[in-house]
Amino acid sequence: MRKLGLALLMLSIVFVNTSVSMAHPGRTDANGGHTCRTNCAKWGLKDGEYHYHNGGTTSTPAAPSSSPSSPSGSNDSKSTALKADKIKPPAKGKLSVYFLNVGQGDATYIKTAAGDDILIDAGKKEAGEIVVNYLKQLGVDDIEVMISTHPDADHVGGLDTVLKNFKVKAVYAPKVSHTTDTFKNFLVAVKKQGLTIKEAKAGVALPLKGVTAKFVGPVKTYGDDLNDWSAVLHLTHGSNTFLFTGDAEKKSEADMLADNQTLKADVLKVGHHGSVSSTNAAFLKAVAPKYAIISVGKNSYGHPAATILNRLETAKATIYRTDLNGTITAVSDSKKITFIKVK
Repeated sequence: MRKLGLALLMLSIVFVNTSVSMAHPGRTDANGGHTCRTNCAKWGLKDGEYHYHNGGTTSTPAAPSSSPSSPSGSNDSKSTALKADKIKPPAKGKLSVYFLNVGQGDATYIKTAAGDDILIDAGKKEAGEIVVNYLKQLGVDDIEVMISTHPDADHVGGLDTVLKNFKVKAVYAPKVSHTTDTFKNFLVAVKKQGLTIKEAKAGVALPLKGVTAKFVGPVKTYGDDLNDWSAVLHLTHGSNTFLFTGDAEKKSEADMLADNQTLKADVLKVGHHGSVSSTNAAFLKAVAPKYAIISVGKNSYGHPAATILNRLETAKATIYRTDLNGTITAVSDSKKITFIKVK
C-alpha cells in the first residue's frame, strides 16, 4: 500500500488537476505484473497466479517465474540486443514521421516542417537508450512536445531516459495512474524537469506551427482498461493526415466514432501492435487509411493478428511493420507522402 500511495501522491503533484482515476487493481512489481490475491476470477485467473494486466485483458507469462523479464504488453526477450537503425535526417521544409524500431513496443518521432520536435512514447525501459540514439542521429536538441499515450511499460518505459537526455518543453498524458516503478520513474523524470503534465484528451490541441495536431481520444474514462485510456492524436499537414492510436481498443474506438471525432487519415499507426482488440471494422472504415504502420517486435501474443492483417489488406491499405521493415519514415510535402524503409 505504501508503493500505491507514493504513485498516487506523485501523480497528483505532476498533474495540474489532481483528480486521478486508478487504472490497475492490486500492487504491481517493477515489471508491471503482480500475483493475483483478490477477485482473481474476474480476470480468469487462479488465486496466487502471476500475471500482467494489458488494458481490459490479462495475460500470464509463457514461463512464469519469481522474477519475470517481460512487462505488460511486451514480450520481446531479446530487446536488450536491439540496436538503433541507421536512419536519414529529416528533410528540410517537410514533415517527417519516424515509426522507430524499438522491438515490441511503440515509439514515434515527428519533425514538423516548422522545425518542432514531437515524441510519442519510447518503448520499454530497455529501449530508452535506443530512442536517445535515434534522436541524436536526427540532430534533435530539444523536444517541444512529449506524449505518453498510456502507462503500459512498452510505451512509457523509455521516456524517463529521454527526459534525462533532452530538454522537454511540454508533456501530455491521459489522466490515468499506474503503480509500477516504470510509471513512477516517468513521473519523477517529468518533475525533475520542472514540468506539469498536460492532460491528453479529446479536443485538446497542440500549439504547433504549420500543422494541426489535436487529440481525438480518449473521449471518456475507462477504469482499469489502460489501453482504452490511450491518447490518440490526429495530425494534419496540408492535405496529408496521420492518426496515432497508441493501444486504443474497441471501446475507445467506438467512443471516438460516436463523438464524431476527426479520424480519416492517410496514415494509420495501427492500434495495440495489430492486436484483435483494436482496429475494429467500423473504426477502420472511418479512418480509411492508404497506409498502415504496425509497431511490433518478437512476441508471444500473436501480434499482429492475421485477422487484422486481412482486414487492412481488404481495406487496400499498404502495410509496413517495424519487425519486418525496421524504422519506417513517412515524409510529407503537404501534398504527397513518401516512405523510406530501413529494410
